[in-house]
Amino acid sequence: MDSAPPEILAELLPLVVYTILGGALTAGGLAVEYASLQHFGSGEAMVGIWLAAIGMVMLYAGLYGIGYQKVLASVRSS
Repeated sequence: MDSAPPEILAELLPLVVYTILGGALTAGGLAVEYASLQHFGSGEAMVGIWLAAIGMVMLYAGLYGIGYQKVLASVRSS
C-alpha cells in the first residue's frame, strides 16, 4: 500500500506539467495577439504582422499541440 502514492504521482506529474505549459503558451499567445492589435492600431503594420504570426504559433502550440494532443489524450486514456 506504500507504493500507491508514488505511482499516482508518477502518472499525475506529466499531466500537471503539460497543463501548466499549455496554459502558459496560450496566455502568452493571447498577450502577443493583443500586442499585435495595438501595433496595427498605431500604424506599425510590419511589427503587427510579425507579432500576429508569433501569437498564432503560440496559440496553436498551447491549445492544440499540448492541450489537445497531450492533456486531453492523457485524460481520455485514463
